[in-house]
Amino acid sequence: MNCTYRNLTIRNANAKDCSLLATWWNDGSVMAHAGFPYGLNTNCNKIENQIANDSDETKRRLILERDNEPIGEMSFTVQQKTIVEIGIKICDVHEQNKGLGKLFLSMLITELYKNKKITKIILDTNLENKRAQHVYETLGFRKISTKYDSWTDQLGNKQSVVDYELLRDDFISFLKD
Repeated sequence: MNCTYRNLTIRNANAKDCSLLATWWNDGSVMAHAGFPYGLNTNCNKIENQIANDSDETKRRLILERDNEPIGEMSFTVQQKTIVEIGIKICDVHEQNKGLGKLFLSMLITELYKNKKITKIILDTNLENKRAQHVYETLGFRKISTKYDSWTDQLGNKQSVVDYELLRDDFISFLKD
């Protein structure tokens, strides 16, 4: 995937991104909202192997760029032939809270609906992540369920998750021509 909107780009992650992804994924301040305040404790070799196995038919890791500088990452995972699960993380703290998430999500969702025969996009987020829930709902995602105390984070705290889905006809894009 390689899509651009104004000064924003979503592109496939590649081997050159492994060091940056390792830095982000091992940074507890970046990963805390996902329940990993100590980071993922991964390394470039593991990430390079994951990226080498990426495919549009299974899972794809993506890099988010603003003005040609990496600021975050996304992914999509094919759950069924017409259902894809997505995820996003703006990793550069200086780029958060600027409305970029809904633009990057609009770009990805538009691309998935346009070039793949996707009928539904799903995602989940932490129940406490109200900011993300607001963004998803403004894009047209509907809450499907809440799973209370569904997993335990690295600090031993129970975490709850909200499941969302987006049907093609409910999508509200924030991309303006």
